Amino acid sequence: MYNVLEYLENTAAKYPEKIAFADLEKEITYSGLLARSRRIGARLAREFDKNSPVPIFMEKGVDAISLFFGVIYAGCFYVMMDLKQPKARLEHILSTLETDTVVTDIANAGVLHAMSFEGKILMFEDFDKEAGISEDEIDEILAPVRKKHIDSDPLYGIFTSGSTGVPKGVVVSHRNLIDFMGTFTKTFNITAEDVIGNQAPWDFDVSIKDIFSGISTGATVQVIPKQYFSMPAKLIDFLCERKVTTIIWAVSAVCIISTLKGFDYRVPTSLKKVMFSGEVMPVKHLNIWKKYLPDATYVNLYGPTEITCNCAYHVIDEEYQDGDVIPIGEAFENERVFLLDEEDRPVLPGTNESENKPDDGAKSTLGEICVSGNCVSLGYYNNDEQTKKAFCQNPLNKKYREIIYRTGDLGYYDKQGRLCFASRKDFQIKHMGHRIELGEIENAMYKIPQMVRVCCLFENNRIIAFYKGEIQRAEIVKELKKWLPDFMVPNMLKQIDEFPLNKNGKIDRGVLKEMLSAKGGR
Repeated sequence: MYNVLEYLENTAAKYPEKIAFADLEKEITYSGLLARSRRIGARLAREFDKNSPVPIFMEKGVDAISLFFGVIYAGCFYVMMDLKQPKARLEHILSTLETDTVVTDIANAGVLHAMSFEGKILMFEDFDKEAGISEDEIDEILAPVRKKHIDSDPLYGIFTSGSTGVPKGVVVSHRNLIDFMGTFTKTFNITAEDVIGNQAPWDFDVSIKDIFSGISTGATVQVIPKQYFSMPAKLIDFLCERKVTTIIWAVSAVCIISTLKGFDYRVPTSLKKVMFSGEVMPVKHLNIWKKYLPDATYVNLYGPTEITCNCAYHVIDEEYQDGDVIPIGEAFENERVFLLDEEDRPVLPGTNESENKPDDGAKSTLGEICVSGNCVSLGYYNNDEQTKKAFCQNPLNKKYREIIYRTGDLGYYDKQGRLCFASRKDFQIKHMGHRIELGEIENAMYKIPQMVRVCCLFENNRIIAFYKGEIQRAEIVKELKKWLPDFMVPNMLKQIDEFPLNKNGKIDRGVLKEMLSAKGGR
């Protein structure tokens, strides 16, 4: 297979009348999606050169997925954009893509006008017209485009700020996606019998697993409205009524149901697979889910956008206690995941903290998580400097070209030799002469029974712990001193009612920092 369009074409031939995607207002069958995407693609091919980026400014849903595949049929790659992004960010993304053209629809054109957007606006409805183009014309336009396709052509772009704070456009190819998706669906037995409940925004790479798991297997994708994640009763009703079997959500989205005691209202018994990624899953919340859905399969997924969704996974097959670290586990097939220390030496299971030598079964030293294989994306669009920093030759291989992605994440091997996530390199701090992982402090706080959610920051040379839970600060300090040395106990403890989440469903550390600034950091 060289092109993801084969997924759609094969599935439409096998399940023509099966619902492919459904949102609150519309649904579309696989045969309908195929016909509509081809029609849109033929019109788009007249507007964009092959392998050009096509920025899309729409809500996720049936219309957006039709446009995505229309873009692919046109020989281009799609870039979904956040409707609520500031004008400056929008302009930076378009400048990076070297285009001033955006495709939107009637419902969202007003947002662009309100931003005083000065570029060219193309209307989805103009490309979606059923009249005015015949099947023969569509074939005539699309056939030569398809003939020139190769599997290293770009498929989609996703802009992520990462540690630089400047949007970087990760470009993923057809081959990257095909290689990952075949393994992903096989590993977790996703089939045409599944109904996938989509949580992630479509400019966030978690959504790629929802979209293409459906397209490649014939599963149905139910698009959950964003607002339902602040309305647990409606969210659970949606899961129950649409008989969702599989969710692949950000950790904070999973925790919304357990935090707000959604299962006391209703249990979505159709759920069989619960997968989560993006942040560390608190064991406290995992165990609430397992209590109400004991027969479901739970999977901890790991991987940044730059390596096509995920590179490692751990199927949870044992009991974990509060404060335990859930491994990120083993690499997916055809991917290599390994650790490098600060001198680019390999970190192996059981190696000593200081000398990187065998230490008889102890937790290994920390290392940067690195990944190689066909999963590694094409790099950052129009950003050679950042691409060269993160996508580089494997320092352990001097014999031939082997590009790896350096994730910027720190990991270690536990006593069982399983790979575990520690924290971002950005979250490794130097405090009172000691090197500290903020994640280790968070894990210790989760050992306290009253803790619901936790997030630690390091600001103005102080460790600041935000927490949700009914417990006094003095009691927290007393409990933490059972597990942490004094220099790791937070200098400030701030109780909050709810954690702010970004659009991807992760805890928004930027907002937490603003909360500190607003109160003068006291």
